[in-house]
Formats: sequence, structure tokens, C-alpha cells
Amino acid sequence: MRQDTKKFFENLSGSGKSIAVLTSGGDAQGMNAAVRAVVRMGIYVGAKVYFIHEGYQGMVDGGDNIKEATWESVSSMLQVGGTVIGSARCKEFRTHEGRLKAALNLVQRSITNLCVIGGDGSLTGANLFREEWSELLSELVQQGSISEEAARTHSSLHIVGMVGSIDNDFCGTDMTIGTDSALHRIIEVVDAIMTTAQSHQRTFVLEVMGRHCGYLALVSALACGADWVFIPEMPPEDGWEDSMCQKLSENRADKKRLNIIIVAEGAIDSHNKAITPDYIKDLVVRCLGFDTRVTILGHVQRGGTPSAFDRILASRMGVEAVLALLEASPTTPACVVSLVGNQAVRLPLMECVQMTQEVQKAMDEKKFEDAVRLRGRSFEHNLSTYRLLSYHKADSELPNSNFNVAVLNVGAPAAGMNAAVRSAVRVGITEGHKMFAVSDGFEGFYKGQIKEIKWGDVGGWTGQGGSLLGTKRTLPGKHLEKIAEQMRIHNINALLVIGGFEAYVGLLELSAARDKYSEFCVPMVMVPATVSNNIPGSDLSIGSDTALNAITDTCDRIKQSASGTKRRVFIIETMGGYCGYLATVGGLAAGADAVYIYEEPFDIRDLQANVEHLTQKMKTSIQRGLVLRRREGPSLFVLRFRNESCNENFTTDFIYQLYSEEGHGVFDCRKNILGHMQQGGAPSPFDRNFGTKVAAKAIQWISQTLKESYKGGRVFANSEDTACLLGMRRRAMVFQPVSQLRDETDFVHRIPKEQWWLKLRPLMKILAKYKTSYDVSDAGQLEHVTRIRPKDTKTTSAI
Repeated sequence: MRQDTKKFFENLSGSGKSIAVLTSGGDAQGMNAAVRAVVRMGIYVGAKVYFIHEGYQGMVDGGDNIKEATWESVSSMLQVGGTVIGSARCKEFRTHEGRLKAALNLVQRSITNLCVIGGDGSLTGANLFREEWSELLSELVQQGSISEEAARTHSSLHIVGMVGSIDNDFCGTDMTIGTDSALHRIIEVVDAIMTTAQSHQRTFVLEVMGRHCGYLALVSALACGADWVFIPEMPPEDGWEDSMCQKLSENRADKKRLNIIIVAEGAIDSHNKAITPDYIKDLVVRCLGFDTRVTILGHVQRGGTPSAFDRILASRMGVEAVLALLEASPTTPACVVSLVGNQAVRLPLMECVQMTQEVQKAMDEKKFEDAVRLRGRSFEHNLSTYRLLSYHKADSELPNSNFNVAVLNVGAPAAGMNAAVRSAVRVGITEGHKMFAVSDGFEGFYKGQIKEIKWGDVGGWTGQGGSLLGTKRTLPGKHLEKIAEQMRIHNINALLVIGGFEAYVGLLELSAARDKYSEFCVPMVMVPATVSNNIPGSDLSIGSDTALNAITDTCDRIKQSASGTKRRVFIIETMGGYCGYLATVGGLAAGADAVYIYEEPFDIRDLQANVEHLTQKMKTSIQRGLVLRRREGPSLFVLRFRNESCNENFTTDFIYQLYSEEGHGVFDCRKNILGHMQQGGAPSPFDRNFGTKVAAKAIQWISQTLKESYKGGRVFANSEDTACLLGMRRRAMVFQPVSQLRDETDFVHRIPKEQWWLKLRPLMKILAKYKTSYDVSDAGQLEHVTRIRPKDTKTTSAI
């Protein structure tokens, strides 16, 4: 891990600049991670960074509300929910007089760069402040509050926004800071409720937040398999009461022991009349006589620690915000840092705000289809997928394709596999196919462990971890003849393989055997599902988000266990084989001091340099005294991550012994091997949703390919584009022939030759106070939002 000595940010020095960061509006988990990233990145590039406490109110009041931040003042913020610098509504800032006071307070501290973390109202206020800046300075000069020289020196105010809102109601970004954490709270409650509801055959009505936006309700309904969902963007049609009661009655007739109904707090009917949980409860009790309970989650959704996703998202956005401020010129418009796919991009702030306002306008005018479209393709896709999966039509109403499709899991278990299987089975049945489940991967395939699977067989699968079908690492290569025979016996016309690296290699082997076995001349598609996230052709895999949350949660507990002890270093070993994804991104989410991985070679000199860096860091921290110790307790806690196969000589034990010896007298050392706990547990909301949507898309591809391949009374598909991997590439879901991915694969180490997340490693090092280089060309450039007209399907959203 030898540090790069080339000059950092030759053209983007923060020397002489002052940056202020504030949080405004409703709080959201992950705001603190964003504040931490802004402060540390700002200090790293040589700028002064200031906290503005209590949002715009603190900016107007000034005084001790605006304080210079230090590196240590953001320690231990990463895992804290809410916002530690405070947020408050401020009527005074909405007035000219209030903004004049705020301008004076900023100029007195030479602050001309402002990073605002909040909702669309907070960001709109920041943009107005920027537009009035010159006028405000002129007025301050006339009053004698500042000199003309000060006005010239501070003539431009630069604004960069980050959206912190659990509602995910801001156009231009796939996810806002706090949304994923709120989904975690909702799903935790739903999972807990399901156990009691099943015990008593109850119906539960849950109200979730989202006064103007139904994202939380929709995605949580998709993630838990809710029976009915109400969102403001798409009110139910007239007569919905009878339709809902009929569905609940059919569920009970099918011996389903519970019903879950999710209601967004802003849900309305087609006549703009509010739909409340109590109204739904009374309706169900009156019409069906079911034992029905109401749960209103309220501010539980805003509470708790931020998820791994929100910590990483906020950290990336915070670093990107500082880069945007460094690059800003007097003519640069205010921008907002957004997430599109897995890319951080900058978008014009007011374009995004205007699009967000257009959604509400469309809803007010009862143009609900336009409102859904304006939310973006991700929202549209969530809604269409929910509709596809939620209601089982009678067999007489379904098409009959006469095609048989088999689904199997291959490789190690990954949380979210069951959600993907459920989605595939139900979408396949909806498309008219007969669906078959293969137990125990390719091993079960050649042994004939194949049976038809029905709609009801996958009920309740979304929230269960592991693989209910069973999964093994066995490759098909030695059993091709037997697998071909089983495909012939069961007349399998298409294959969906959900799994990790073995699934990828297995699909390569099946497609390569098409010349010898005609049974393999059928559409075949793989969906990546592995905690290691090491599949070529996809930036993300089902299961890796759950594993990251397991790592992050464990590290939070370890930090808590270390409080009150002397200075201590923990060496933590993660899974991943030769792939350092879990170690790197987990380290970023947990605030690790260093991460050792195979992809970035290191030697004993690097280890020694890291130990010296850490030793000096702890000695310096002692001199800084009470602030650090008050924030972190008597001990300075440091995490060091090690990927399990990063180096055959520098093992976890070796690194542990090295740190123990070299840190003697300064700190002591502990080690922790996380092991298979990273594969266990209930899948995260992200993995449930991702698995559900990706599997649905895979089945739809199979349906289309089957139609194109059906000739002469049989299915025959032997071209390379009929054996594909469905993966996320930057901003889009892409079907890629597995044969074309060979050249992108390091088969010896079971990793892709190029991995996007390696670009996150400099951020991790910067936030841990290591000197390193950062390729500014990787930063997001200012882009314009694709405006979505009522009949336009273009969008910046990836899925």
C-alpha cells in the first residue's frame, strides 16, 4: 500500500478557501457521514471547513453556531443517525433581512463555498441565497457592515447540494441519503410483524412515511411481498374496496395465514380523498371479519444507525461535493450531487427542483400516470414489478406459452436468492410458462431433483435468507450428458441460473457444449448472486449489500465493546476470496483505517509504514486531548480490514502479530474473523428489491428469446447472444453473452480483470488521513437532467 508521491490536485487546491457545511429540513440517517466526508475532504485539500449548527437558523444567528471543524471533530459520526450538527426550520431565512444577516456572518469568516444537505426546499433556499449574493453584499457595504474590499474578495457564492431525505422524493437521483436506512427500519418491523400475524391469522395495516411520495411504501411492499399497497402517485381505481377484500379473502381460502397492507401517509383515492389505515381496518373488519391491526411506524423510520449503503452513498457524495466546490467558477450554476446507477454525477440544482415540483403538479391535476413517469424509470419499474407479482390470476385468465423454464441456484448461498426465485417463478407463470425448480444446483440437476413449482409455493420467500432451493458449487462439466438427459425428460426450454462464480463458469460450460448436446440449445441467462461481488459483467451482485450490512453492524458492535478500554486496534478479516470488494466497501462504511486486498499488492514496507502512521496518529490524538476523548471515550478505536485471500504470506495472524509488537506501549491489538455470518441473516431491502427486479427482467428476456427461437415446432437457440449474463453496468442493466465476458475474467483468481469499486479506495484512504492521489477524471461532471414529458420514456435512472 505504498503511497503515491505525485502532487495531489495540482489544479484543485483548497488553499485559501473556506467551506461551510449545514444540514437542513428533516433529518435522515447518513447525514453525519456526508458531513464527515465534506469536513475531511475539505481539510485534506487545504481548505478551512466550518460547521453551521442548526441549519439556516444557525447561519442567520451566527456566533457560536458557525465553528471551524477539525479532523477529530467528525470522529465517531459515521455510525450515528440523524445529524449531530443539528437541523431547524428557519422562517427568518425566508426573508430578505434574514438572508442579509446570514451573508454578513459568512463574509466575516471568508466563507464563499456552501455545502447544503437537505430536501428540495432547503436546496431551493440555498439557490435563492446564491442568486441574491451580489445584491446582499452591496447592501452590506452601504450599511458599512463590510468594506468594498471584502465585497470584492467574496464576490461569488458557490453552492453544492446533497439530498438528505428518507422519502426519496427528489428527481435526478436514484436514491437520496437516508432512504435505504428508512427501508431497513420498515422491513425490520414488517419481518417482526409477520411472525405474530402468522401465529394468529391476522391482517396488518402498516402506515409508512411519504406524505407526497410513495417510494418507501412501494419498495417496502415489493421487498416483503405485501398483498396491497396504497401510494399517492397512483390512487386505486373506483371499487378498490371490493377488489382488495376479494383478494384478502382468496388469500385466506388458500390457507395464507397473514395479510400485509402498506399505506403511504399521503395515500389518496382517485377523488383526492385520503385513504387512512383506520379506514382500511374498519373496511376489512366490516366486510370480512378478519382480526385486523394497525401499526403506524412514524419517526421510527428516521431513527437508528445508517445502513452500509447510506454511509457509502453519503461519503461518496460528500467527497464529490468538495470537488464540485473546488472546480466552481463565478458562472457555474448551483449543482446537486446525485446517484445514477452506481455513478456519482452532478446535475443542475434548479432543473432537478423543477422536475420534483412537476411531480406534485401532475398529482394535483390528477395526471397520475404522468406523476409516476416523472418519478423516473426506477419508480416505474418498481410499480410494474409489484403489479406483476402481487396478484395471481386464475389459470383460465393466464396465457399458455407451452414453454417449460427451469430455475436453479448455484454456488454459495447469498441473501436475496429466494426473492429472485420468487420473482422468476411468479413472472414466469404470469407469462404463461410452466416453471420448474431444480434443487441443489447442477448436482441436483443431473440427479433429477426437478419438480414443478407453483405460485403459492414461493409465498413468503422474499424475507428469507440463504437458498430455499438449495445450492452447491458443483460444476456441470463432468455431468453434461446426465443434465442433457434431464432437460430432455422434463422438456426444459429455458434456464435461469441464479448464483456466483460457479454459476458463471457453469453457464460457459453449458453454452460450449451446445454443439454436442442439442438440449442446451435453449435460452439461458444468469443473474449474479454472491456476497463477494466478483462476477464479470456486473458492478453489483445480489447478496453483497446484506453482507456489507453484516460487516458494518459487527464493526459498530466492536466499536461499542472497545469503548472505555485503552487504545486498541482491531484486525478484521472479511470474506471475498481474492476479490476485495467486501473489505474495501465495508472499510469505507465502517470507517476503517486501512484495508488490505489482493488487487492492491503490498509488502512489509507498506505494513511498517501503516503501523508508523497509526502510532503517530494515536500519539497526536492524545495531545489533542479532550475533544477527541469526549467523542470517542478514553480509547482511540481503529479498524484494519483484511480480505481473506489478499496475501498468502501476510496472513491475518501475521498482521495481528506485527501490529501487536510494533504498537507495544502505544496500543494493543485484537483480531476478529467474521466468517460465514456474512452469508447469513435476512436479506436487506436492497437485495430483496434488486433480486426481485433483476429476476423479473431475466424472465421477460427469456420469454422474448423463446418466441424468437421457436421454429418448426421446437425451441432452438445456439447463437452466443442466447446465453447471457444480466448485470448492472454503470447506469444500466445489460444482457451480455457469457462468451464475450471470457476476456474480462481472471479465472485463476475468480475475479473480473477490471473492477469499478477500486476507484473508491483513494476515498477510503483520504478519509483515514493517508496521503494519496485521486484521479479527478473519475469525478462526476456537470450533466443536465433528462426532462421527462408525459409521453417521453427517457430517464437517467438505471433500473
